[in-house]
Amino acid sequence: MFPEFLPATTTQLVDTSSVTLAQSYRREPTKTLGIPTGFVRQGEGRAPIVLLHGFDSSAIEFRRLLPLLARERKTWAIDLLGFGFTNRDRAPGFGPNWICRHLHDVWQSWIGTPVILVGTSMGGSAALDFTLNHPECVEKLILMNSTGLVSGAPAIARWLFPPLDYWAAEFLRWPKLRQSVSERSYVDESLATEDALLCGSLHTTQPGWHRSIGAFTKAGGYGSVRDRLSDIRPPTLILWGKRDRILNPEDANIFHQAIPNSQLTWLDDCGHVRHLERPETVAGCILEFARYPSENHAVGVEKG
Repeated sequence: MFPEFLPATTTQLVDTSSVTLAQSYRREPTKTLGIPTGFVRQGEGRAPIVLLHGFDSSAIEFRRLLPLLARERKTWAIDLLGFGFTNRDRAPGFGPNWICRHLHDVWQSWIGTPVILVGTSMGGSAALDFTLNHPECVEKLILMNSTGLVSGAPAIARWLFPPLDYWAAEFLRWPKLRQSVSERSYVDESLATEDALLCGSLHTTQPGWHRSIGAFTKAGGYGSVRDRLSDIRPPTLILWGKRDRILNPEDANIFHQAIPNSQLTWLDDCGHVRHLERPETVAGCILEFARYPSENHAVGVEKG
């Protein structure tokens, strides 16, 4: 059985990992903001892992990675404010500041201990922002093909008034566009299946999806934090698919050089969504990084 907040098209999922993760979805209100928040939680263990998805995505993005991590650690995948299946009606805003406040509310409501925070693509920007604002909540940081070096939205986005904002968001839902982006995200384009496309679009049926996407874009999205990377204190793993066609692989070196206590690991045969292409390899890298005490991590290491 699938949760009632998931759309009827969820029944069309066929991949076992997709079906299993969708069935384990939950949505509960946070304690302070009271926002019903979509999440998946599996596993047990200390120093929980928290996974943050990319732009216009959801926790289902981690359908192949999360179960592997949960074998060793309690693992959360959180739907960020304005995205996934987190309720939009109760949201006071959808810009990065509100995303950070909501994520802190999630941490206070359900977790309450320093986490290993993993952000992929735009989720990397959310993870960086959260770490800079709430360093006491983050034991270690992992960036996977992350944004954060350039502004997230063009200046013209602030002029997207109705109905232009609606149609700009609607364009993002166009199946041919989503399929094209999906294919570019993989090295092996055959992995961009109909099931993968459905996984990536289920959340676009949620009430308020157009509004939240438009508001986030008009707020400017995530800007560059390049000048603040030296303030990142937790040990940081930069895990990068070397054949990324969405973001410039050179960004990995910039993050590595700027973040003081960082380690760069290249995945040669992966693109932008390495956690979907090589979940076993990615899980192994994350769990290995998680096992070592923070004070034992080497500084300035590059692997791969």
